[in-house]
Amino acid sequence: MAMLSLALKSLRNRAGSAALTVLTIAISVMLLIGVEQIRTETRTSFANTLSGTDLIVGARTGQTQLLLYSVFHIGNASNNVGWDSYRSIAAHPQVEWTIPLLLGDSHRGFRVLGTNGDYFRHYRYARDRSLAFSAGQSFDDLFEVVLGAQVARELGYQLGQEVVIAHGMGNTSFVKHDDKPFRVVGILAPTATPIDRTLMVSPQAIQAIHLDWQAGVKLPGQTVSAEDAREQDLTPTELTAFMVGLKSRMSTFALQRSINNYRKEPLQAILPGVALAELWSLMGVAEQALLVISVAVVFSGLAGLLTVLLGSLNERRREIAILRSLGARPWQLLSLLTFEATLLTLLGSVLGMALLYLGIALSQPLFAQWLGLQLDLSLPSARQWIFLALVQAAGILTGLIPGWRAYRYSLADGMTIRI
Repeated sequence: MAMLSLALKSLRNRAGSAALTVLTIAISVMLLIGVEQIRTETRTSFANTLSGTDLIVGARTGQTQLLLYSVFHIGNASNNVGWDSYRSIAAHPQVEWTIPLLLGDSHRGFRVLGTNGDYFRHYRYARDRSLAFSAGQSFDDLFEVVLGAQVARELGYQLGQEVVIAHGMGNTSFVKHDDKPFRVVGILAPTATPIDRTLMVSPQAIQAIHLDWQAGVKLPGQTVSAEDAREQDLTPTELTAFMVGLKSRMSTFALQRSINNYRKEPLQAILPGVALAELWSLMGVAEQALLVISVAVVFSGLAGLLTVLLGSLNERRREIAILRSLGARPWQLLSLLTFEATLLTLLGSVLGMALLYLGIALSQPLFAQWLGLQLDLSLPSARQWIFLALVQAAGILTGLIPGWRAYRYSLADGMTIRI
């Protein structure tokens, strides 16, 4: 207790420099643990995007690319899947359900997904959680649309409003299917997945709005009205990809091999879990780079701590000499300086964690809205505790350097007046 009291009084006399040191360490710890928190939540978010789907089938390409455009709606397919092939695989005895996916159009920068009612019945995320509606219901009519939570929130859409789909992607499009508007009939509850940024319609609706289009270009002089479209055969000719749920997971690899060897057209079936692991491994370089930068910032904070302690050491020569004259032993001076560094590091770590949790609490809506990432206020993980322990140990080692110098000071050295 005497050491704590002496250390607190010493730091109080140098309150300005001590406060700046604590703030520097706090910012370093906040960045280090914050990067680790975001890394963990990002990995969890990626893993929670899709659950319970055994296979994803698309045109033959890289499995990461297939996963990105079919699940995360990033990029575009190099080719499509024929409707006949889809029906053939869906009729396989081991297949319990399928979810068709048809991409290519957009609305004000948000993807439009063509799918059917099975999407709302069988799609699972975040460890087998099903999709739920915050308002309305699934589409039933040809020109009805269901909105993801973020789409409805950002655009301010309500049930019953009209939505015009644009051809292709982009925030601004000059080519719109404005002759066939859709009516909002459902809004999904937030999922913190790409679904929140998606508009969902039926595959037949996608086919209907492109009746007077060919090869991505509207045919001049040809117009098919919304009412005329209802009278047409709207069976899709092709899909972007589709998801498959099996009756038994024992047959997963056999069906995957059968699809990969499909003779009518080149197809590829991927295991979502394996593709997610591969995708995360590709992001590992950026993840490690951020961690290295965070560690460098922590060392910068500790270097600032060392600079403050060494800089104040010359100013405290007389203080040290007085302590020696009062009977303080060299090892006690070593302990005092080391204890001060330990206390500054501990205060910086506590303040850094407080700032981090405050930042998470304030930025949760922004992360969910902009990145679809749900940050949770939870106790530090085992890895984060290890980081905090390493920072504290580094702070103690940093304090040993000025402590050792104080240990070597003699009484006569402290009483000597230097000119």
